[in-house]
Amino acid sequence: MSAETQLISPAPIRKMLRVRAPQEKAFRVFLAGMGRWWPKSHSLLKSRQRDVVVEPHAGGRWYEVGEDGSEYPWGRVLEWDAPNRALLAWQLNGAWEFDGDFETEVEILFRPDGDGTIVEFEHRKLEAFERTARDGHVMGMDEGWEAILDGYKAEVER
Repeated sequence: MSAETQLISPAPIRKMLRVRAPQEKAFRVFLAGMGRWWPKSHSLLKSRQRDVVVEPHAGGRWYEVGEDGSEYPWGRVLEWDAPNRALLAWQLNGAWEFDGDFETEVEILFRPDGDGTIVEFEHRKLEAFERTARDGHVMGMDEGWEAILDGYKAEVER
């Protein structure tokens, strides 16, 4: 009798927050203003991070820019539906290196809610990290996204 091996895929990281800002502003600050709220400590550049850029169209690049003008790619834009939704390919592997053959997805939805906006965030297809990450990588990312989204909320409500 042979034992069957069953792999368990990690659940997507899901976050939902309500921000006190209209939908258009919530979308714009999240995607066009990412460099204003992304923690400078979460950078892969050799120089200090100056900006994070998400080019506003399908096929666009997602990357960070250093104060010295250097760039480091994070992924690309898969779908762009302003001000409702963006789908990004996260191409940083478990070693925190850009890998053009590696891909997970980050989807952000923006829904009007009275005088604010509901922002739904999902980082999925995390089973891809099994090739490159150590145990606990996804759990660390869950906590990391929580802190990063807190920064977004503070910036959009300014």
